[in-house]
Amino acid sequence: MNKKCKTSAAAFEALHKESGMSRRDALKVMGLTGGASMMLGAPTSAEAGPSSDKKVKVVVVGGGAGGIMALVRLKRGLPNAEFTIIAPNDIHLYQPGQVFIAAGLYQHSDVVKPNSDFIDSDVNWIKDEVASFDPDNNKVVTRGGKEVGYDYMVVATGIVYHYEWIKGLTKEDIGTNGISSVYLSDLEKGTTHGAEVTWKWFNELKAAAASGKKPTAIYTQPATPIKCGGAPQKILYLSADHLKKEGLGANYIFATNGGKLFSLPTIAKSLEHVQKQYDTISNKFKHNLIAMDVPNKVATFEETYQVKGEYDEDLQEYDMITKKREVEIKYDFIHVVPPMSPPKAVVESKLGWQKGSAKGWLEVDQYTLQHRRYANVFGIGDVMGIPKGKTGGSARHHGPIVAENLINVINGEKPTAKFDGYTVCPLKTDYGHIIMAEFNYDGLAPTIPFLDPAKPRWIWWAFDLYMLKPMYWYLMMRGLM
Repeated sequence: MNKKCKTSAAAFEALHKESGMSRRDALKVMGLTGGASMMLGAPTSAEAGPSSDKKVKVVVVGGGAGGIMALVRLKRGLPNAEFTIIAPNDIHLYQPGQVFIAAGLYQHSDVVKPNSDFIDSDVNWIKDEVASFDPDNNKVVTRGGKEVGYDYMVVATGIVYHYEWIKGLTKEDIGTNGISSVYLSDLEKGTTHGAEVTWKWFNELKAAAASGKKPTAIYTQPATPIKCGGAPQKILYLSADHLKKEGLGANYIFATNGGKLFSLPTIAKSLEHVQKQYDTISNKFKHNLIAMDVPNKVATFEETYQVKGEYDEDLQEYDMITKKREVEIKYDFIHVVPPMSPPKAVVESKLGWQKGSAKGWLEVDQYTLQHRRYANVFGIGDVMGIPKGKTGGSARHHGPIVAENLINVINGEKPTAKFDGYTVCPLKTDYGHIIMAEFNYDGLAPTIPFLDPAKPRWIWWAFDLYMLKPMYWYLMMRGLM
């Protein structure tokens, strides 16, 4: 058996063991999702990509999924390079698992591993975070004041949550007064407090519904880009199903700054049908949460709406005027998704977009993931200011693109690998079914074309709950897929 086959066999055994599924069931799920062919030795992008024996200094900033995926692939293609990773987190958090903790199906221990499992001992690991970037001089400065130079850099800093941007709300309020937020976590310390609080919140909501009076529960989605854009609706449907199993219901309100349930019409239409299987769900579109009266349980939204203006004789239609107003909604329970942004160090550096809707986000080409002004800098993961791709599944697709293009640049060649915008959002519609929304810059992009991507399916639930986590630990984080 060759080395690659041995690696694939060992990886499958790890998947089988950690998923808890039988070998037969594991193979069935993997076969349907395309995993079996990969395990049997199909070459990965990293194995087929370029390499260089040049002695260069490569710095990776960030120790989450994107940073690790980039690091392991680059190490494979740059055997003589000197690698440094700047990451404060000793613990690696499997972030997609936080929704399953919130649903009572995982525990904290299920989603954490030591980051040392993924960072080789020959990598210079600086356990700190970057406080400032100086791309003109090819260096960064850490929070502790250490200057680190580089020839090439991969920025994988991730995304920052801003509960403080909601007037009247603090992080300390999460878990009190009917407030939850699955996102609340400390990535540096590897905590999942928000997910644990949300599972408690599920059960408090159920207890309130069982008391005889229907509670009002609000689920918010902010005006900024967010990590995993489907998460607000996942919490909505899972908590509604949690009540439905006991014959209970609530007055559910989905308040989003967006104008529809999903950007793709076929997925949005399917979600409309999903909502009909639960008690009353009211969609408040163009509603952005801006303030909360925590003691009195009142949420204030800024609603954007349009009114008719003057009639245009040439176009034979009315001009539409956009206006804003504040709307107060009383609630018993509220799940808050905070506004999000890149880290301050990126926003305040020359690396971020300088204007437009992407201002502050890492300014990379949406296809090559190379910085548009600093050719020796690449991005990966949530920090990038590109139209799609703020999911873990996207980061997996970013990894081989970044590795191939950075190595090409080291070799004096142009970056040729292209990221197609692949994004995946496993929309949990109840306990047992998922709509696997896969799309790219051009629209729907299902991995398995013969399956209707808008239909909720048990197979995707089984894949997400049982298989994806071990695949993440043993394959994705090791650059094997």
